[in-house]
Amino acid sequence: MLYIVPTPIGNLQDITLRALEMLKTADAVLCEDTRRTQILLSHFGISKPAYRYNENDERSVARCLEVLQNGKTCALVSDCGTPCISDPGWKLVKEAVAAGIKVSSLPGPSAVSCALAGAGITGGAFTFLGFLPRKAGKAAKMISAAYGLKIPVVLYESPYRVIKMLELIAKTLGENTPVILARELSKVYEEWLRGTAKTLAEELSKKSKVQGEFVMIIDRPSAPEREKENEPDTYF
Repeated sequence: MLYIVPTPIGNLQDITLRALEMLKTADAVLCEDTRRTQILLSHFGISKPAYRYNENDERSVARCLEVLQNGKTCALVSDCGTPCISDPGWKLVKEAVAAGIKVSSLPGPSAVSCALAGAGITGGAFTFLGFLPRKAGKAAKMISAAYGLKIPVVLYESPYRVIKMLELIAKTLGENTPVILARELSKVYEEWLRGTAKTLAEELSKKSKVQGEFVMIIDRPSAPEREKENEPDTYF
């Protein structure tokens, strides 16, 4: 059986009791990086064999599937957060389901839900794009299409590309497009930045070094501006 086990996105105390129990009872842990996972296991006094799972290596996927087919119970983890959500895992899950292996997904830490809850902009729908393609043209098309749904758009971005992404958003959607940046969620240096795509790009450009992983939320315009769009009051 395959269990999808979310792990903390920063603060190790955010791990769930059920996740800990699963890591203790599984025959093996399938992970993105054995070194990162061993730190987590050691912190909680867990000793288990950990095998690297490489999504881009068909042999790695096959080996992990073979372990499952041999009747072993495996816990699938990523470096942090929930596997398969902009992290490795979905290929193994797909193969396991096709092979008739039972798969169970545990609830737990996720940067997407954590950022949206703290953003204070929506209690409903949103579009999640994860990490966008590196080519500006493709990224711009995806952002434009998603923003056209008129609901918040959520992205993941690295500290090395966050300024360029903000500049791309300003160019594609307009300089005054509202953006919320959540940096280093649940960690000591957690930070929230709110402004327009243009002002946030300028603010980060002044820093000698940008650090930490970002969750980027592209918001809709303020209420008066939304009224200009002449949206219908209902859809039925």
